[in-house]
Amino acid sequence: MPGEELPPQLQDQINRLQQARTQLQIIAQQRQQVDLQLKEIEEALKEIDASSEKTPIYKSIGAILVKTKGKNEVKKELTTTKESLELRKTTLEKQEGRSREKLNELQSKVENALKVSGGQES
Repeated sequence: MPGEELPPQLQDQINRLQQARTQLQIIAQQRQQVDLQLKEIEEALKEIDASSEKTPIYKSIGAILVKTKGKNEVKKELTTTKESLELRKTTLEKQEGRSREKLNELQSKVENALKVSGGQES
């Protein structure tokens, strides 16, 4: 009936379910940010490949742009950053999968507990 207190164990499961949802959202947002960074790096690498050796290349450091020593230096830095981001993305995808499984498991437990709880009151 409305207004009745939920059993403490069920309330705890609901709280854990909410925490799992929040955690999954955070991981998904982090993965999306990494995806965006990877796309930016891939675009930058394409532009570097399309440029000549004489084309001046600048990189952003804080609020300023600094001229780089050359195409190869920047390409090497971007490639290293890309590899790190790809590793981070893989890690986040695994965390996201585990979090999703945990969320589904908790959701099933809560739904079953609510059915049982509702069935006893009838």
